[in-house]
Amino acid sequence: MTVTDNRVAADPFVTYDPRFADVLGPRPDLVPVIRADAHEGPVYVAGEDCLYFTTVPLPGDPPVVRVMRLRLDGDRFPVEPARLSVVPASTTTANGMTLDVDGRLLVCEQGSRAAPARISALDPATGRVYTVVDGCDGLPLNSPNDVVVASDGAVWFTDPSYGHLQGFRDEPRLGDRVYRYDRGAGRLDVVVDGIDKPNGLVFSPDERILYVVDSGRSRHVMAFDVRAGTVTGGRVFARIDPGFPDGMAVDRDGRVYVSSASGVQVFAPDGAPLGEIRLPGAVNFTFGGPGNGVLFITTDAAVWAAVLRATGPGPNRKEGRP
Repeated sequence: MTVTDNRVAADPFVTYDPRFADVLGPRPDLVPVIRADAHEGPVYVAGEDCLYFTTVPLPGDPPVVRVMRLRLDGDRFPVEPARLSVVPASTTTANGMTLDVDGRLLVCEQGSRAAPARISALDPATGRVYTVVDGCDGLPLNSPNDVVVASDGAVWFTDPSYGHLQGFRDEPRLGDRVYRYDRGAGRLDVVVDGIDKPNGLVFSPDERILYVVDSGRSRHVMAFDVRAGTVTGGRVFARIDPGFPDGMAVDRDGRVYVSSASGVQVFAPDGAPLGEIRLPGAVNFTFGGPGNGVLFITTDAAVWAAVLRATGPGPNRKEGRP
């Protein structure tokens, strides 16, 4: 099976636990939405019925990445190429994104040797971009990868050193960390340290647990208890195989969706593997569409839609905030 010819296996849904039926429902489907350069940061905006995402970095100094907007048409798939457009915005090596409380996109900009890495806010209607946070204790961020917003408005993000490893950022001056930025206080705190390559992150629907992917040596999904803006513990929730984990999502019932080399693996809140959506090349995903029951999946070569019984945690929110 490939993701470039718009074909999938006869049954791409693989069950490991009978509870996976609650995810799939009676008529699950996996269908192509559009062939497109669709890499990271998928964000569904219900008021526009649009999906935003970032493209695969093209070689350059810095690498060339665009923010794209796909106008959808409810549950009609596939859609026409004319529905895809570039958001006219000045960002540098954009990666993960999420929807902010005011409807703007929060963008992980990995930066370059000349431009700072930062979390920025992008107004897709105007293309205006401004910096939210770009440093810690006077030192530059490494290359922010994924970002979520909590119910108190705080911005949580991962900051691995992939920019340096991929040759477009200087040697890092900070560790590979997870941060929480309190916009009201203008304060950036390290909430998780010691993960090899923190990548995707997501909250449980009640925000009591923060899940963080380690796309480095361990290939673990870590779970941390959250209270009053801080985290404690740090336990292995799951180990991903084959390949390395990247994107994550949660549904309304707290199940955790993680990308792997073979597709999207789905876990119960207790960490038990429930099943898998077989789609090699899956990178990242978000819930959206009618009833919030479509999992939009980016694969570098296309956007796919998994139509499920499970629904996202709330309108427009990939990270669990209702």
